[in-house]
Amino acid sequence: MLLDTHVLLWWLEKPELLAAPARAAITSERSLVFVSAATAWEIGIKHARGKLRCPDDLVAMLCVNCFQSLPITVEHGLLAGSLPAHHADPFDRMLVAQAKSEGLILVTRDPVLLKYDISTMAA
Repeated sequence: MLLDTHVLLWWLEKPELLAAPARAAITSERSLVFVSAATAWEIGIKHARGKLRCPDDLVAMLCVNCFQSLPITVEHGLLAGSLPAHHADPFDRMLVAQAKSEGLILVTRDPVLLKYDISTMAA
């Protein structure tokens, strides 16, 4: 599964905000949980602008939670650019492209992302 940015931040700071099935899936030993480089990029930009808080050492927090890093590839970029214009946010479009090309379930609470042809899980 691939965590949307808000899902990652909720997981790290207030996991009770997540739906019980999402929390269970994230903690399951059978789950492979990815965090996109686009998520770290988004967090870094918004943190620098004072729009959100983030853990002091996000990389360490990903390791502690056994989350895998998902790099952005050229293929992801091309797919993100070719997606229908349901969502204008480039970070969300990248997550959709990565979920689609890597066959991942996107864990999100963003209703606009449900318009894309990808598997999702309600956060």
